[in-house]
Amino acid sequence: MAHVTGTALLAAFVVGCSADTGTGGSAADSKPGETSVAAAAPGKYRTLPEPCGAVATSTLKDLLPGAAELSEEQQQKVYEGTAAVTYNTDRRVGCNWKSEDPSSSHTLSIDFERVVSYDPAVSDDDRAREVYTKKETSAGLTSPSGSPDSADGGKDEGTDSSKGDGKGDSSKDGTKGTKSDPPADSDPASHALTTPASTSASEGGSTGATADENTDDTTGSSADSLQPRVLDDLGDSAFLDDLLTRAGSTAQHRTVSVVFRTSNVIVTVEYTEQPAVSTVVPDSKELQEKAQAVARNLVDKFSE
Repeated sequence: MAHVTGTALLAAFVVGCSADTGTGGSAADSKPGETSVAAAAPGKYRTLPEPCGAVATSTLKDLLPGAAELSEEQQQKVYEGTAAVTYNTDRRVGCNWKSEDPSSSHTLSIDFERVVSYDPAVSDDDRAREVYTKKETSAGLTSPSGSPDSADGGKDEGTDSSKGDGKGDSSKDGTKGTKSDPPADSDPASHALTTPASTSASEGGSTGATADENTDDTTGSSADSLQPRVLDDLGDSAFLDDLLTRAGSTAQHRTVSVVFRTSNVIVTVEYTEQPAVSTVVPDSKELQEKAQAVARNLVDKFSE
């Protein structure tokens, strides 16, 4: 009889402990003041387009005129492009095309970077905005202060230029601590955001950019509009860089870059022309128009 009583007591003790544990666990899960941190929203894009198929053949024929002189088989090889070597095609892909003819050579390259935030408190879009802003700042540019992107980006860069001074003093912010200023007559207040993009541009490109546009220098405004600048109608954020440099001791080549962000993807388009004759300066306006056209087509592709 004593044995039965002991067993009953032991069973009651175990049941009591189990009940206490359940109650205690429930209380621990619902402590007042404790809230779980929700993970930031993932980016819109989980994959990237196939880069060498992202530009239409008709567009490549316009951008690579030298290919027209080749055999059909050689043309096909040029238009297929060469995929860029990357170590993670889920995160970054690219493609390059090149053609040559007796008068010049042309090169087109595109790069797709899908930004992923590994911080649960920072969304992929916010991280992509930070990466894009660094690229824009490296080009010596500052987004207009009215843009939400520039406000966030300025804080990330540790400056207040794009957030607090963008309206009246953006020209100071765009050149601060980077490149030499353009000539005074090519930097009116109305184009304060259009500043040279690199020291090499100031050594040869900045002056060359206006010299080859001498038909527009009578008014000044057309030449100014071709300066490196922020673009306000391409993707979520965008800018254009225009760089004229020397290749070796004589020939000069011009590279126009268009960089834009759409959600958590950053796209870079680079279009380069190098004339065979050293005295010929590539047409800035033509290269800019063609590079922007490629970028706009790529924006549409991401929207599909």
